[in-house]
Amino acid sequence: MNIQKMRQAHKVLAELDYELGEVERGYTNRTLYVNLSDNTIASKPVSQQMKDIFVGGRGFGLWLLWNGVTGDTKWNDPQNEIVISSGPIGGTTQYPGSGKSLVVTISPTTHSVMDSNVGGHFGPLLKFAGWDALEIQGQAEKDVIVFIDGNEGKVTIEEAPEEAIDSHLLGEQMAEMFAETEREKRDISTVSAGSGADHALIGCLNFSWYDVRRRRGPRFKQAGRGGIGTVFRDKKIKALVVKYSDGKAAANNPADKERITRVGSRINQEIRNYDDQQNRMRRRGTPYLVQIMDDYDLLPVHNFKYGSHPDTPNINGDVWEARFTQGLPDGCWLGCTMSCSHAVDGYTLKTGPYKGQVVMVDGPEYETVAGCGSNCGIFDPDAILEINFYCDTYGLDTISFGTLTGFVMECYEAGILNKEITGGLELNFGNADAAIELLHLMGRGEGFGAIAGQGIRRMKHIFAEEYGGDPQFLQDIGMEAKGLEYSEYVTKESLAQQGGYGLASKGPQHDEAWLIFMDMVNNQIPTFEDKAEALHYFPMWRTWFGLCGLCKLPWNDIVPPDNAETDEPAKIPEHVQNYVELFSGVTGREVTKKDLITMSERVYNFQRVFNLRMGFGTRQHDAIPYRSVGPVTVEEYESRAERYDQQLRELVGFDPEGKTTAEKMAALRAYREEQYELLKDAVYKRRGWTPNGIPTLETLKRLGIDFPDVVELVERDDTG
Repeated sequence: MNIQKMRQAHKVLAELDYELGEVERGYTNRTLYVNLSDNTIASKPVSQQMKDIFVGGRGFGLWLLWNGVTGDTKWNDPQNEIVISSGPIGGTTQYPGSGKSLVVTISPTTHSVMDSNVGGHFGPLLKFAGWDALEIQGQAEKDVIVFIDGNEGKVTIEEAPEEAIDSHLLGEQMAEMFAETEREKRDISTVSAGSGADHALIGCLNFSWYDVRRRRGPRFKQAGRGGIGTVFRDKKIKALVVKYSDGKAAANNPADKERITRVGSRINQEIRNYDDQQNRMRRRGTPYLVQIMDDYDLLPVHNFKYGSHPDTPNINGDVWEARFTQGLPDGCWLGCTMSCSHAVDGYTLKTGPYKGQVVMVDGPEYETVAGCGSNCGIFDPDAILEINFYCDTYGLDTISFGTLTGFVMECYEAGILNKEITGGLELNFGNADAAIELLHLMGRGEGFGAIAGQGIRRMKHIFAEEYGGDPQFLQDIGMEAKGLEYSEYVTKESLAQQGGYGLASKGPQHDEAWLIFMDMVNNQIPTFEDKAEALHYFPMWRTWFGLCGLCKLPWNDIVPPDNAETDEPAKIPEHVQNYVELFSGVTGREVTKKDLITMSERVYNFQRVFNLRMGFGTRQHDAIPYRSVGPVTVEEYESRAERYDQQLRELVGFDPEGKTTAEKMAALRAYREEQYELLKDAVYKRRGWTPNGIPTLETLKRLGIDFPDVVELVERDDTG
């Protein structure tokens, strides 16, 4: 690659010189605004109200987006924005898991507000370079790069006609282009998508970092959900690049460095002492979950029909621990002792445009193994690595790809699709070659791949209207809600987790509430009121991580040895107190654990109102497919017949003796769907919402978000 030639082909369209300044107590007190339509670059102040109400991260993203769009803005309008923000704790190297950023936009798949969290170095470096958030609006005429030089205090928009689109190539080109020395590559981070995001609605963003121990880059983490990468490419952005060379431990200039060092030392010691006995995150990362989910009948198999499979040992955590090629530490941000960000070196690609090349594959994570593996009936590690690599470099979300491919495979086996429709692809469960070819077609926007790349919600309509599929069957098995494909947990036996998915702000993503073990395994929340309390606390608690620039894994994937003896072990009280100390120590704003929940309530309720503004956000939009509630097909029921028959007797008061499977399924369905509606009632009440799922005026006033335009929306839309 001729980097000099690429650089010479750049045309600078606009530039801004700015004073570098310093971060103070976690904030730079300004955000960077870039408009690609008119090549505006500007600095915006961060008000005290922004910090008090919206905190940072997801909160800043929502507030900036709210003020940048209207209720009529579509995902591909130039007016739509992409906002990236870390948060006040982001970049704190003394505490593990502080490298997160939150990305916010209007989604191509849900048409409403989407937020997605991501690791990597971009968010922290953006802040240290002088900006609490990056807000991008407009649409360029030609492919551009936005370069933020935190060393020189300069921002440029540059036409970039020669660089690659696919992330594994582009990330390397950006590092070569903007680093003056080999060492400086560690000071550069990029955001990119890929050629697949040009053609599919499930595009993701890749956030890079340089792997110091491997002495190579880039490595990537993904902001995967809801098609943010598709918005990125629609704006004709090739890459965002930030450079900052003074990543010292005190770069956040915390109010009380000793305080955060103290709590950081405690959690770091716990991770070192207990991770090997608990989840082995430092050795195998999130794939440790694969066998556990299978053991509890929670691993999605064949489009979420089943929860386990005899071939799961072929792709479980033992397999991936053996394949991961670097020892400790292996983290996506500096100082993170959790070090769960593993990769496979020396993998030779077997298909596609890069066939024969030897590459590094970041991951796979649990969601990729479960979604692109077991959910599609694929239990071949190499096939999962192939899919993982190409999804990443094409800029396609592995969760959505795995879930939508499982849906396609079930439709193929049900006779709704055939080889004529799929262009010759035999999309049976377990056909890894066909799944990989579908991915390449999707990446090029060709053939059946162009249809699949639109996501499950659109496919349901196409399959019914053009191929004669039964709309009710397609609705039942299409694992999406709000237009977002499900992440990878079977929820049939956990009413609370059905709510965790269905009531989530952006759609069915586990980062808001993961309650399966509390509900199904440990029976800790037996009543509707218990479930509603859990569906209040845990989504608010998890939201808080996204306000501050934090990863949730150090909170609950390692626990103190005496945690089970505490009053509320599911909350991990010691770690909750750590975060109280951490936030107070960074910002100088003394808070309690209750204050953390209130912070999240403000942002969470504001996002619910934002959904209202976009035409969503009421009870009807919290509906979920029946596959996530109970058995859709006869074979599905009969695979667990003893369990379901017992439930009919004990819970429904229905005697299954002598009844057909269809009759039993109908009785079970009526009961389970009623239970979900009753759950919604309980959750809405606990959250301070109306029966139609809209925050009450009293709730808005209590939280201090009763802005005139917010109140106007709520009063207009609440027909409950």
